[in-house]
Amino acid sequence: MNNLLRLIAVALIAAGVVGLVYRSFTYTKETHEAKLGPLQLQVQEKDSFTVPTWAGVAAIAVGGGMLLFAGFRR
Repeated sequence: MNNLLRLIAVALIAAGVVGLVYRSFTYTKETHEAKLGPLQLQVQEKDSFTVPTWAGVAAIAVGGGMLLFAGFRR
């Protein structure tokens, strides 16, 4: 249980750091598709997701708190 708690804490810290460094992530999604005989039409849209600064800081803080808590539980 203690190792699982540490693993989750490290994952939260890593996710928080990645969120603060990259700030936003861009991804492509397919929205429309049409097949007309041998012709095939697809529409792909690029969209982005912005990670709020407070979310990155909160993930780092919660992960750090979990690491401290795991150390004190021994």
